[in-house]
Amino acid sequence: MECIFCQIVSGKLPTDIVYQDEEVIAFHDIKPQAPVHLIIIPRRHISSLVHLSQADLSLVGHMVGIANQLAKREGVAESGYRLVINCGEESGQLVPHLHLHLIGGRRL
Repeated sequence: MECIFCQIVSGKLPTDIVYQDEEVIAFHDIKPQAPVHLIIIPRRHISSLVHLSQADLSLVGHMVGIANQLAKREGVAESGYRLVINCGEESGQLVPHLHLHLIGGRRL
């Protein structure tokens, strides 16, 4: 069974996409922890940070770059924001697909 993020990538599960390109998709978190809470995922399924190859490192850099652009667009770049990547169940990673949280809009 495809993970929920792979279903979003394939278009089988609709979501509020705020950015997309050939490598990543960004959308609003369904259970936001702050006024701004976006999720940035690679289109290609990678289970977690542990499963990155050396060739994937530029993808993570791209995800961070997109997060910075989105933070500016969402108006939280100047006040501050948090980027979080959880790795594994014990860290709180609920979906087994690499994803970056962009959280801001209030004091964290």
